[in-house]
Amino acid sequence: MTARFPSSGGAGASGGAGAHRPALRPAAVGRALATGVTGLVLLLLVLVVVRLPWRGDLGVHAATVQRLRHDPLAPGNPLVDANTPSPYYSPWTLVLGGVARASGLDVFVVLRLAAVAGLALLVTGVWRYVRTLSAHPAAPPLALLCLLFLWGSEPLLWSGFPGLHSLALTAAYPSTFTLGLAFHFWAWLTGALRGRAGWGTWLGLGVLWAAILLCHQFSGVVATVGAAAAVVAARPGRAVWPRLGAALLLGVSVLGAWPYYDFFALADAGDGLETVHRALYAHPVAWFGLVLLGVAALVPRWRRDHRDPLVIFCALGVLIVVAGRITGHHSWGRALPAAVIPAQIAAAVAVVGAGSRRVRAVWAALLAGALLAGGWAQAGALGYVVAADALPGAVADRHRTPWPGYGWITRWVRYGDVVMAEGRAARQVPAYGPYTVAPGYPDFFLADEERRTAATRAYFAADTPAAERRGTEREYEVRWVVDHRGVLDDPALRPVARGPRGEVLYAVP
Repeated sequence: MTARFPSSGGAGASGGAGAHRPALRPAAVGRALATGVTGLVLLLLVLVVVRLPWRGDLGVHAATVQRLRHDPLAPGNPLVDANTPSPYYSPWTLVLGGVARASGLDVFVVLRLAAVAGLALLVTGVWRYVRTLSAHPAAPPLALLCLLFLWGSEPLLWSGFPGLHSLALTAAYPSTFTLGLAFHFWAWLTGALRGRAGWGTWLGLGVLWAAILLCHQFSGVVATVGAAAAVVAARPGRAVWPRLGAALLLGVSVLGAWPYYDFFALADAGDGLETVHRALYAHPVAWFGLVLLGVAALVPRWRRDHRDPLVIFCALGVLIVVAGRITGHHSWGRALPAAVIPAQIAAAVAVVGAGSRRVRAVWAALLAGALLAGGWAQAGALGYVVAADALPGAVADRHRTPWPGYGWITRWVRYGDVVMAEGRAARQVPAYGPYTVAPGYPDFFLADEERRTAATRAYFAADTPAAERRGTEREYEVRWVVDHRGVLDDPALRPVARGPRGEVLYAVP
């Protein structure tokens, strides 16, 4: 075989040691760069998990694991001392509760393990699903980068929305684990639709679909939309439909048989969820502006194939979100990932997809610019690994300071004690084992939620008579009070401890 030498002059043509070394291809360089950057970002997330920053809903998930560790068969309400079902009791949290019970590990250690498992499932799921759309080895790492950074100029911190900053706070949440399952589900379903999968495979898909819906209902909707897009795009033959029907029937049966809460009752969850989710429609350009590049990437896919799975996936997601806005069902905004994720993946695949080298180069340049802009928007997540005061001012301004926690009360307050608390304290105290009078989160299954909320509000009001407070304490068996605002002036309460931000723990006589 004749060796090829560079035709130009210089050291390479002189027959030196470097003459036989092949030049690096641009595609190989791009693949290595994408893989390397992805690896660094994932390392950052692992370091964040070690810190496990607390801001948002970590308290309710920790409380759920606490209850399942102490009583996996009848855990009761995770937040208040009441025997009610709860949608937080899912197959995944049941596993985590079993791990905590069997190992004796602290709940927050178990949540760190859950975060690692969720991130691993998400990464491998994206890898598998993207490989069903493109065989190019650079496609999966590019898709991961798009999933983390291709959002907007401001980070949206919400579970089920896997931007880097959001994942830094929600990695331990069931939503991360569930979204990872969804990617594996789509990959498995796509393979079953393309091949000749047997009945066992299809029944397994039905059980997995039900498990996804039970683990995190909103991510389950996204998973369902993606699955519907895969089925429409595949144009399945007659032999598939009976198996698909059996999978759906089995999945619905599993949902109906789940003993910890009535899944189908969630369809009538009331106005509480709509109020909470109205904010999802507030800043579409700031939160999702960079996704327009992915929408542009969907256009040529639609021209090539009107049944392209990513196009249908995105279109169905948009329809649900727009319908939610028009009808006032703002909780339907949680289906936004169903519109965003396929566009993000389309942007990644466009760089390595069909077309001339010049077209791919243009896509690569556009995507690189968008990812850099998105990375800047998500830069505040660095504050969960690096001390905030060590960050440049512009980056520190994008950081959201974690909550300090209420572990300081556990020297006095025991598991199962009832604590009167409001605001952020009510969202955090149950994570350590106690209950609160009113739940820190909307609870559809708690019949007296409004009464408990009104009692808590009245307890902390400055003009509430002492006799009314004593009556509330007796009714709800309150043993402790956490005053995080310093507004209580009740000589009957005995101060026991003071928290890092001036909160006071009182013992109830």
